[in-house]
Amino acid sequence: MTDHADSDARNSSVRVALVRHGETDWNIDGRLQGSSDIPLNDIGRQQARDAGSVLAADEWDTLVSSPLSRAAETADIIGDIVGLPRSADHDDLAERHFGRAEGMTGYDAWAYWPDGRYPGAESSHDLAVRGRRGLDRIVDTHSGESVIAVAHGGIIRAILHTVTGHPAPRIANAGISVLVGQRSGSDVDWTVETINSIPVRRRRR
Repeated sequence: MTDHADSDARNSSVRVALVRHGETDWNIDGRLQGSSDIPLNDIGRQQARDAGSVLAADEWDTLVSSPLSRAAETADIIGDIVGLPRSADHDDLAERHFGRAEGMTGYDAWAYWPDGRYPGAESSHDLAVRGRRGLDRIVDTHSGESVIAVAHGGIIRAILHTVTGHPAPRIANAGISVLVGQRSGSDVDWTVETINSIPVRRRRR
């Protein structure tokens, strides 16, 4: 019975590669992109191809992304390499909206609002709730699969924080972070395997 239960748990777990989109011109300028639909630049497209080559070393079942074009194009470039079409856009994987600070450089935004409370911006708490909700839904819709999900640096960091309880490092453009999730009743238990392709050391409790 135990062996069968363990096998069922492994078969229903989901492996997710969270990939940040490639570089944009606003990334170079240090601007807060948020929900602004800024396209990839040529460097970003090459970064997406590089990520695709890394991901092609494994087998993947599904490819999804944020609806914003910089994530969608990154996903399509990766899909061409790994042999998967982008099957869905997930609104919950979109980047945080920065309100009146959107489009400003980080320095200019700090000059106006040094406390980081940008008028009209999505709160850090709401961002984390939304991101975790989107991640958990992947378990329910892609049980037993390996999924590539292309998103944004801010929301990926927020998701990782909800899983580990610790602030996540900066996510590189086209950086790959891998998690494994398993639903347990009303909750989903997640384990972070890598962040920016660097293995995560487990803390002893």
